[in-house]
Amino acid sequence: MSFTRRAFHRLLLAATAGTSLSLPLAPSALAETKQPVAGGTLKLLYRVDPGNALFAINTSSGTGQAIGPKVVEGLLTFDFDLKPQPLLATAWSVSEDNLRYTFKLRPGVKWHDGADFTSQDVAFSIFRLKEAHPRGRITYQNVVAVETPDPLTAIIVLSKPAPFLLAAQSSSESPIVPKHIFEKLAPGDGQTLKTAIGTGPFKLAEWVPGSHLIFERNPAYWDKGKPYLDRIVLRIVTDPAARAVALETGEADIGDNPVPLADLERLKQSKNLVVDTTTYAYAGPQQQLFFNYDTEILRNREVRLAIAKAINLQEIVNVALFGYGQVSPSPVSTALPNWYDASVTAHPFDPKAAEAILDKAGFPRKADGKRFQLRLTYNSYLVPGFADVIRSQLEKIGIGIEIRKYDLPTFLKTVYTDRAFDLVVESLSNTFDPTLGIQRAYWSKNFKIGLPFSNAAHYDNPQADALLEAAAIESDPRKRWELWSRFQHLIHDDVASVDLVAAGSQIVANKRVRNFVTGAQGLNWSFADIWLEPGV
Repeated sequence: MSFTRRAFHRLLLAATAGTSLSLPLAPSALAETKQPVAGGTLKLLYRVDPGNALFAINTSSGTGQAIGPKVVEGLLTFDFDLKPQPLLATAWSVSEDNLRYTFKLRPGVKWHDGADFTSQDVAFSIFRLKEAHPRGRITYQNVVAVETPDPLTAIIVLSKPAPFLLAAQSSSESPIVPKHIFEKLAPGDGQTLKTAIGTGPFKLAEWVPGSHLIFERNPAYWDKGKPYLDRIVLRIVTDPAARAVALETGEADIGDNPVPLADLERLKQSKNLVVDTTTYAYAGPQQQLFFNYDTEILRNREVRLAIAKAINLQEIVNVALFGYGQVSPSPVSTALPNWYDASVTAHPFDPKAAEAILDKAGFPRKADGKRFQLRLTYNSYLVPGFADVIRSQLEKIGIGIEIRKYDLPTFLKTVYTDRAFDLVVESLSNTFDPTLGIQRAYWSKNFKIGLPFSNAAHYDNPQADALLEAAAIESDPRKRWELWSRFQHLIHDDVASVDLVAAGSQIVANKRVRNFVTGAQGLNWSFADIWLEPGV
């Protein structure tokens, strides 16, 4: 959607109508104050239309992770070192056998519609995540029960250990939703304005698909005095150049990966903006090229190997990412040094060898110079440069590439429901733990038509399944690392995918926005502690 200054001003005027504003402070006082100032509207840029995927209860889409936590909350939040902190749970403990996780819940918490938050909501949400969430199907696969001995106690009971379970209790990964609302919805249903009910600091007050969402302050929020903001106006602006203009002119306050990468160096020089290029611990960025194993030609390992040898990973970093990223040639992202096996390296870039492999495999160039044609699509969160560079590289070895670009809802349907693709560049984050971020993409049991961000390749390898399933329940860190090392070598040797890069992340914010990141989730948190400094 095109973005105009006039349209944005109209939206902000409507959002702030009738609002009492806090009195301005003297400039000298502002320079000295460290205390949050209440009030104001945060103008948040968002780069894709979220469709109806607002809560991460049944999707691992970036939209659910980024937007949902303003409305719905998890049991825990996490500091910059991934140490758990209280949120909807005030205390927690794990049994010696690692099979029982007991959470004491925060008293007096209300859903936005006035109903009480209880352990029944926790139990319902855990099983909905287990059924419908691409990573939740793995996180909670060994959950056999959620005991609710009283309204403020929830006990997750496992049949086998899940060493990552506690770390998965964030608002962006395992949101707790109201049972009385969501039990009436099918597992795959998205959210509407009526069902977007949470316990969080903001209520969703207005939603115009393709245009904007407005979040109003929750006056009954359990953390008294918060949030500091009166509202958040989230504007959907799909044109990156327009987003850059909005930030530079002050018509927008903040955005996540909001601008063309070529503009970052210029924006770093702005006296009004902050550019944060930190990779936060909850992310584990990783971009991959997956093959559709239902495309007969791609079941041939030699074809996959030729494709891998034709792709120059460093060129993707240099051209598509303008240097903001690093080569990441294993299924485990280089952003997870505790799990990445550095002995797994990229297949050597060698176009001549790739051509020889294809010739020998029975796919010579035809009269038009092409060997065969493939359809290439990419996650709409990614810059088009990923697909452009890969097409250029593969066409040099005689593979015709048709790039198919879609908006996010159409991309998800095309890849995960219709399966109308041959190659897909995905952005399946490793998250904070490889089991949660990686198993979904390679585990044969996670191939399910219509399940987004799952096993798009339809990869089915009993050896890979066995390693993934063993790593998911191994509590000994050293043994678990060995399992993940074996898995990385297996996927690399099988050329099950071409793991590309770990793209960098950027937050661009106006300097008046304070506390925009408070922990490991980057911008994927509630914004309860954000405040706007007047006069800046």
